[in-house]
Amino acid sequence: MQIHLHPEIFNQVANGAKSVEARVNDEKRQQLKVGDKITILKRPDEIEAIEVRVTKLRTFRNFAELADCYTIEQLHSPNYTKEQYLALFPHFYSDEKIEKYGVVAIEFQLCE
Repeated sequence: MQIHLHPEIFNQVANGAKSVEARVNDEKRQQLKVGDKITILKRPDEIEAIEVRVTKLRTFRNFAELADCYTIEQLHSPNYTKEQYLALFPHFYSDEKIEKYGVVAIEFQLCE
């Protein structure tokens, strides 16, 4: 599986600060298992990549519930507030999609 991240967030993963990725728990994410490797690509050119290993998967009804269980550093960037973080999701996912699938917190660690 691949995940595409903007440079600031990609760098948070690379330096070990970000350790959780939140996504809608659609059919693609439902295939993930603990131990799987994910390739994270740095946008926009997607040449630079990092491999992480899934350490835990946690499901939630929505992103607000998920965000209550983690620090902003684990999820995104210390430059964001929780409210700013939650405001990002309507740009990516409809309320209908969130209602249908719920969301998943993909906890990971960098591969060596």
